[in-house]
Amino acid sequence: MVSSYIVPPNIDLKNLSSEVKGVNQIGEEVTANVTLEKPLTVFLNSAEIVTSMTIGDYPELLALGFLFNQRIIKEKREVKSVDFDEELNVVVVRTVDETPYEINSKKKIRTSGCALGTVFGNLMDEIDEIKLSPREIKVSILYDLARKINTTPSLYLETGAIHGTVLCDYSGPLVYMEDVGRHNAVDKISGWMLNNDVVGEDKILYTTGRLTSEMVIKAAIMGIPILLSRSGFTAWGVEIAKSVGLTMVGRLRGERFLCLTGSKNLIFDEK
Repeated sequence: MVSSYIVPPNIDLKNLSSEVKGVNQIGEEVTANVTLEKPLTVFLNSAEIVTSMTIGDYPELLALGFLFNQRIIKEKREVKSVDFDEELNVVVVRTVDETPYEINSKKKIRTSGCALGTVFGNLMDEIDEIKLSPREIKVSILYDLARKINTTPSLYLETGAIHGTVLCDYSGPLVYMEDVGRHNAVDKISGWMLNNDVVGEDKILYTTGRLTSEMVIKAAIMGIPILLSRSGFTAWGVEIAKSVGLTMVGRLRGERFLCLTGSKNLIFDEK
């Protein structure tokens, strides 16, 4: 299963987890792998943009994806270099031209994303302009994707306390990223897409986390018309999904799901 991925889940327990001793339900001493988290600071040229808690893998992709999903960077050609300092846990993204972008701290909006999800006020203005092209999808494909993803060996299965996000197409899962915050996992996917010139119009995004406003906004900015989750929805997430034309399916477990937006794009080939 993992071999079919372009980028499979990173199961590097040595660097992404640590062993902790404890006891189980009958008092026996046990050793468990627990997920590590560390701060990663992103700079755009000389400006500090954000510090987020992350498991530490793919820091360059996380930084690129974050800047793209915030519309701070809109195209790959704007990027001159991306440098990661492992000792300081800092990523510096330098642009070809000096950017006039300045963050007004008063326009920061704390979102429902775990591990300090952030959306900047000027980003919200752009969402009204996004209209995704509808894509039909068979219900059998939803079931197949969920089955393949949920049976893939992952850091979550090894340690728990982590979210996964998977970029898919109609043939199956392609890129699997995990992090302590679901928004970080999505940003890594976005960074990979930007780095590899991959467009979202024919893709599907699967997340283990809730379908919140932030998750919907990121999927819309990435141009992905179908968003799936085994978890539930928030009202604002549903409202934004309807506005941008996103097909959103939640509570996808086994052969059950709930579609709250874009149901006309579902082809019910299985009952």
